[in-house]
Amino acid sequence: MKRKVYNKLIEWKQNSNGKTALLIDGARRVGKSYIVQQFAQENYKSFILIDFNKVSKDVKNLFEYYLNDVDTLFLYLSNYFNVTLYERESLIIFDEVQLYPKARSAIKYLVEDGRYDYIETGSLMSIKKNVKDILIPSEEQHMEMYPMDFEEFLWALGNETLMDFIKKCYEGKKPLGQVMHRKAMDYFRQYMIVGGMPQAVEEYANTKDFHKVDQIKRNILDLYRQDIGKHAEGYQLKVESIFDEIPAQLQKHEKKFKLSSLKKEARFREYEDAMFWLKDAMIINPCYNTTEPSIGLKLNMDYMTLKCYMADTGLLISHSFDENGIVTEEVYKKILFDKLDFNEGMIMENVVAQMLVASGHKLYFYSNPSREDSASRMEIDFLIAKSKISSRHNISPIEVKSGKNYTLSSLKKFMNKYKEQLYIPYIIHTGDFKEENRVVYLPIYMTALL
Repeated sequence: MKRKVYNKLIEWKQNSNGKTALLIDGARRVGKSYIVQQFAQENYKSFILIDFNKVSKDVKNLFEYYLNDVDTLFLYLSNYFNVTLYERESLIIFDEVQLYPKARSAIKYLVEDGRYDYIETGSLMSIKKNVKDILIPSEEQHMEMYPMDFEEFLWALGNETLMDFIKKCYEGKKPLGQVMHRKAMDYFRQYMIVGGMPQAVEEYANTKDFHKVDQIKRNILDLYRQDIGKHAEGYQLKVESIFDEIPAQLQKHEKKFKLSSLKKEARFREYEDAMFWLKDAMIINPCYNTTEPSIGLKLNMDYMTLKCYMADTGLLISHSFDENGIVTEEVYKKILFDKLDFNEGMIMENVVAQMLVASGHKLYFYSNPSREDSASRMEIDFLIAKSKISSRHNISPIEVKSGKNYTLSSLKKFMNKYKEQLYIPYIIHTGDFKEENRVVYLPIYMTALL
């Protein structure tokens, strides 16, 4: 399946010319190994894949014994994997490199040698266990890989043209029109249900069977649970409790993550490492409250007030509706035909968060619960800054609306109170594109274009 990250790999190869290794960080089953192998086959004369999840201790020991003698290291690797290495025409891949941090540390010396190119793939790259006692190489270029986006999903289903049309309408500030909007929403609802994990998308593209797709997603969720048990040493129960609580927290009108639901009088510092573990594993997309919606959203970030979205909305649906161990066909049909009242706001807000992150945005929201001043009391789902910062008018508030009947009270308050900071206010909804009273109403499938 076609992935946009492939073009970034080509770009890295051309620009780096052996001067840096590439580290691709992403959640398990997001397609890292697959795309790197495809890239290696199509762009190099030969390649070696070292999977540290499977490789023998003998291979691992090579990085201990022969770092000062890379000629011998390459000789052993070439013979062990039965692959001829060609200077400047071969790639060596360190797959699941977090399982053997010493290999990551060796990148410094391998890049310095300059004979071959190197790509590392992995997850949990920043947790203490995986960086302890190693020198993180400065010769490492970092790239994050996310679940398939809506356009990649369309490509997998054989539709190469719809997103181009959506982009033209967005750039021209025009609606798609009734027929094309309905078609786009039909596809988008399928995308919300299936999600962007490549295995699930491939199954759906081949069978259109939601039951089989759900089984794959449930297997991925089980894999995440196993990873938590295996790698979240010392705080696995806290990680598990946050992971299990995500659907319940997002289901509420007030979606801020309340630790008190996990344990009475729980404090953020008790759960900080567990939250970081899930973020580093790229299983969740945390969204932080910013106390002042102005230039430098990060400067006013409140780490202890956050919303916790799943990194893949398809996984969230399987995670949420699991009373019988499987999401029934009935639930999927209700989402597909826009008949699901319960939880739809949660699903839409999660997919918007997912698309914003994949587009390069950090997630922030704005919440002011003031009891004294009703004009200041508001909650805005997301805030994004425009790409070119100026002296004022930099911040766009985003409200996500799942139903057809909704109020704009918080957005209007925000527009009145923060005139100097205000750029373009957006409502993301299931309707077509329109502009009204200085507000841009954006169909949800255009979110990725912001």
